[in-house]
Amino acid sequence: MILVDTSVWIDYFNNVDSLHSSALDLALIDSTAIIGDIIFLEILQGFKSDKDYQNTKSQLSKLDQYELFGNHMVERCANNYRNLRKKGITIRGTTDVMIATFCIENKIPLLFQDKDFTPFVKHLGLIAAPVKT
Repeated sequence: MILVDTSVWIDYFNNVDSLHSSALDLALIDSTAIIGDIIFLEILQGFKSDKDYQNTKSQLSKLDQYELFGNHMVERCANNYRNLRKKGITIRGTTDVMIATFCIENKIPLLFQDKDFTPFVKHLGLIAAPVKT
């Protein structure tokens, strides 16, 4: 299974032909794509059209869904953020910290395009989902 970040979903819904969109396509076909509550929220709030919102909500609801953040994750997320800050790396979004930490803690590969995840791979053991070139 792989968790798919919002950045990949956005390109996918916008029909952007990319290696990441192709990897997501394969994960959907293989039923290995999962979604997190925070990512689901980010995706749904981006739709202007009620029809697109409802269609997407219906389709994504079929995926296995995970709660990415709760009280048990507060300290883990804070520590990961602080560890990167000590290395001179500032992660721009708290959401990215939560997503990366969930994946690290659960050893779930993350399919992403957002460069803010790269330090988590390099320094904290985040597994980047493979993208075939």
